[in-house]
Amino acid sequence: MKKSVFARAVFAGVLLLSLPTAAHAATGDDYTPGVGGSVTLAGSDVSSVCENNVPWISYSVTLTDPDNQVTERDAHLVISDASHSTTIDLGDLGDDGQLSGRVLWPGASVAGDGSANGWPGFAKIDDTWVQTSDNFAWTRGDISAKVVVNPEVEVALSYPAGNCGPAVTGAPAGVSAESTLAVTGSNASTLPFLLGGGAVLLVGAGLFVYSRRRAH
Repeated sequence: MKKSVFARAVFAGVLLLSLPTAAHAATGDDYTPGVGGSVTLAGSDVSSVCENNVPWISYSVTLTDPDNQVTERDAHLVISDASHSTTIDLGDLGDDGQLSGRVLWPGASVAGDGSANGWPGFAKIDDTWVQTSDNFAWTRGDISAKVVVNPEVEVALSYPAGNCGPAVTGAPAGVSAESTLAVTGSNASTLPFLLGGGAVLLVGAGLFVYSRRRAH
């Protein structure tokens, strides 16, 4: 009887000692390195600047990926509003997970000498710059932006402050310069008739006064 009780006690002790080891083994088998939000784009940033009347977007992308989980390392900037979206290719991240540079604002363009010759929301018609709803005009309004690699991060971005655009000398959109000229020409052509009519009225008034005096 005493031997049976002793044997049971020894068995129970061995079983209790083996439970932590089994639990640790199970935890080790199920553990996957890197899972738990270790991949991030924290620290990435973009900004806008108007340089020599050219709107630019400067960017600095930082990928933190300690376990090398990200296989596609091309970075993009996505700009959106309530109705539109456009994606700008920024390039491939370096081996250190870094990428920086600048790109033209959507709708902007430069000539061979680097001078500005295009802006979002403007069109050149007959050598005259006019405002338009095309050519990424929406990017000058209320927009949101995010940097996308495999993770993504939202960033603050807006069109450069100040007058970063052409000198608008044309008629407003929807009003042609020809119609404005037509009105001006019409006024000029009626001027002789107005002068002639005024002269007739003066002569008539003079005759009326003269006849009144003779009557008295």
